[in-house]
Amino acid sequence: MDMNAESGAAGSLKVSTNVIVSIADKAVSEVEGVAVNPVSRFNVLAGSPLTSKLVSPVKVKLNGDSAVIDIDVVTEQGYRAFEVGKTVQEHVKSSVQNMTGIAVSKVNVKIVGVKTK
Repeated sequence: MDMNAESGAAGSLKVSTNVIVSIADKAVSEVEGVAVNPVSRFNVLAGSPLTSKLVSPVKVKLNGDSAVIDIDVVTEQGYRAFEVGKTVQEHVKSSVQNMTGIAVSKVNVKIVGVKTK
């Protein structure tokens, strides 16, 4: 799905939800206290190895002229999950809005685990 960010005499500009997901995922990885590695950044769906597939921990829903972003996060041991979650919300919202010009109405963060050292 695409989101119109700008349109005018020169034509229109569309931003794919995949781009928003990529920006949000990068922003999450920049937050201190978020455990980032290829396994923890993806949830493996249940099923046999042949039918399992990887899904992104970032979901984007477009509502009119704004986006709602849902993110699953694994925190590192020793960090306050609430503080990490708030920082993720702020950083993702700022990054997506600054890079795309698309308003972000909500960033919903779910702490799904804690990575121990």
